[in-house]
Formats: sequence, C-alpha cells, structure tokens
Amino acid sequence: MIVNAFRCALLVCLVQAGSAFFCASAQAQIETQRTSELGLGLGVTNYRGEISPQYQFGNNRPAITAFYRRDVSAPVTLRGSFLAGLLRANDANVTGEGGGTPPLQSYRDSNMKGSILEAAVAMEYNFIDYRSRKQKIHFTPYLFVGVGGYYANTRTQTANPILGPDYNRSGGHFGVAIPAGAGLKYALSQHINLGLEVGVRKTFSDQLDNLGDQDPLLVNPYDNDWYYYSGLSISYTFYKVRCPPQYKNNKQLLR
Repeated sequence: MIVNAFRCALLVCLVQAGSAFFCASAQAQIETQRTSELGLGLGVTNYRGEISPQYQFGNNRPAITAFYRRDVSAPVTLRGSFLAGLLRANDANVTGEGGGTPPLQSYRDSNMKGSILEAAVAMEYNFIDYRSRKQKIHFTPYLFVGVGGYYANTRTQTANPILGPDYNRSGGHFGVAIPAGAGLKYALSQHINLGLEVGVRKTFSDQLDNLGDQDPLLVNPYDNDWYYYSGLSISYTFYKVRCPPQYKNNKQLLR
C-alpha cells in the first residue's frame, strides 16, 4: 500500500511540476550553458520479498554506483547509471504479532544471500536551479523515474531438515526494473556536487530469492520482489557554453 501510494504520488508530482515549470524555462535554457556530470556513489541495497515482507534496516548491505548526467532543460536531467550491491535476508528476522517470528517464517527458517547488478536510465526533475552561482540557494530536491535491467545472483537455504535439500536454490536471472525515488543535490562549488538519494526498484519477477516456484503453501507466488538503493554521491560538472544563434549563423561576428 505504501509503495503504491509513493509511486502514484511520484508520477503525479512529475507531471504537474513538469507542466508548470518546464514550459517557462525551456526558452531560457536555449541561451544558457549545457552541463553534464560524472559521479560515484556509496550506499546500501536492500530487498523485500518472501523472506523479508517489509523493508528491514538490518538487511542493508554495501553498494556502489557510477552515473552520468546530462541536462535536457533547466529542470530536467537525464541520467545513466550502473549499480552493484549485495542482498541478504533471513526468516528469523521477521517479527510477527507479539514480537515473535510468525509461524510460516519459523517453519521455513530460510536465509538468502547474494548480489545484484543494475544498469538503468532515468529522468530527474530538479525543482531549483542549484548550479547558478548568482543565487543564494545551491541545493535542490529532485524526483526521478526510469527503467533498468538487472542481474541478480542469489542463494537461498533452509535450516529446517523437514524441507530437505530440494528446497535450497541458487542461481542468477536477468529482469526488468522500474527505479523511482527522490533525493537532494548540493552544488559545493562550480564543479563539485554532493547528493543524497533514496529509491525503490519494482521488479516483475518473484525470483530475486529463488522462491517463486516453490510450494504455494510456503510462498506467495503473486507478490513480486522489490529492491532498494539509498546512498550518498559526489560528482563533477562539465560546462559547455552554447553559442548564441546570431553568432552561430554568422561566424564573421566572432572575428
């Protein structure tokens, strides 16, 4: 429910904010400089699925990301990124009513470990022109949404001897994800930027934990898995001054 509400709110904000600000700034952007960024980020990845029905801070694992940004207009930026992180979860960490482990998780007694790689493209919407050194405000909140492909390689095992070795699964698979989230950007100087981002990834698979094809009495085959990335980043901005049309069409004026 929370994830669905977040996704709807994100799309509504993108549409409404974009229609209100994009048109006003598009003409101004023609006469401004183009910018692009290269950056690195450190953070954590997390997983939500059969073994972790809700987001659990204890499942956070290290992750690293590299990205390239290029502005399309004053508020809109396109981003390409690569993400690599670890995943883990344990049935014993799920808390039910009364503070104990729920019966299903207690019976399965499963744990999952693995890694995930992601390549994605996204559109970011910046609410403030934070790069302008003429302004007093050098930070902006932003929203993003995109599409990506991932490769997850995980291993799931049970400590319950009744389930036997047939329950244990390992392997990797490719899939498509929809990344979305929010963050903050701060222009530390003309070229150096700091960032903070929190994002979710909706997948269309129930196989991040290799449990999608297990006995329906043990898993929910109708609930796809999710994964998350949250982290800090640093980037370097490159500037390209756009030549005004009157000079571009008549280069003799530049002499």
